[in-house]
Amino acid sequence: MIRLRFPFMNVPMSPQIPGSALDLPENAVDAPPPALLFEMVRSFVTLARTLNLSHAVKELGSTRQTLRRHIASLEAELGGPLFAVDDRRYQLTEKGEASLAGAKDILARGKTWLRGASSAHGNLQFLQAQVGEWDFYQEQKPMGLIWEDSSVLLRETFRAWTMSSGQIESPNLAHVRPYLLVYRESGAEWICVEFGELSAYVGWFGLDYARSSIGRPIAMLPAGEEFGHMLNQAFHDVQATQLARLDHVFTRMPLPDGSGWAPIAYQRLMMSGFFPDGSPSVLTLVVPSKEVSIRNLAPEKLADLTALETPKFGKSEARFEEEIMT
Repeated sequence: MIRLRFPFMNVPMSPQIPGSALDLPENAVDAPPPALLFEMVRSFVTLARTLNLSHAVKELGSTRQTLRRHIASLEAELGGPLFAVDDRRYQLTEKGEASLAGAKDILARGKTWLRGASSAHGNLQFLQAQVGEWDFYQEQKPMGLIWEDSSVLLRETFRAWTMSSGQIESPNLAHVRPYLLVYRESGAEWICVEFGELSAYVGWFGLDYARSSIGRPIAMLPAGEEFGHMLNQAFHDVQATQLARLDHVFTRMPLPDGSGWAPIAYQRLMMSGFFPDGSPSVLTLVVPSKEVSIRNLAPEKLADLTALETPKFGKSEARFEEEIMT
């Protein structure tokens, strides 16, 4: 029997940092946020994108005085300037740059939550959206479900990832890598840099189309920017925690000839990884399956799925399945 090695688990406890929230007076920690926090954050994100006061005011449908007041209030709360202004030209300060990602996350989570498009069940993410004929459901699942699944490839890929310590060029990952997609972060987006020739994506669109997509960001879906942000959050979370994640997904994929949408369902295993130079990556395995369990998804949607070929990967191809079982 071999023993699984789970990488990236030895994380030391962070020491208390002077001046952090741990050192603040109790009344400061418990103080409620400003009543107009959402509008203040929206003003900050808009001005950070435009870097032009007039353009930001027009986009927000606000006034210069209101926008300046929102920024000043945020700066007072955060304890430092978010922008530097030189001859009416705005530039983000170091604090502004560091605060921007969190501000965008507040807006995305707030907007999708109000639309009923995002929620959490047992601290696991659930996303749902419908725009015209297109709909999308994504429910994060406990990782332990892998061991109960009928897919040998799903179990083997997870085991191979643990044995490789996330190194994508490891020999322990080589036999499942043709089924994987490899992503690299570029700015705030994730781009695919490798399509495995046996991956579900190649099986659906073909190898030539997949190769033409290398280097492009993840496609924006019809549900809008905020929903796209929530989808990207799964990549950021996996990379930041250097762990793995399992999702059940139902959606409609564009037909290869562009004539419409086709309903599909699949399980997606996401794993953190590292390129040979040490830079981070995210590896994904997609296994088409009717055996998905997603709340709010009508059973008739699963009854009319487009037939997708399930990867032909059995115990004879597995390196670790039998070793674990013996």
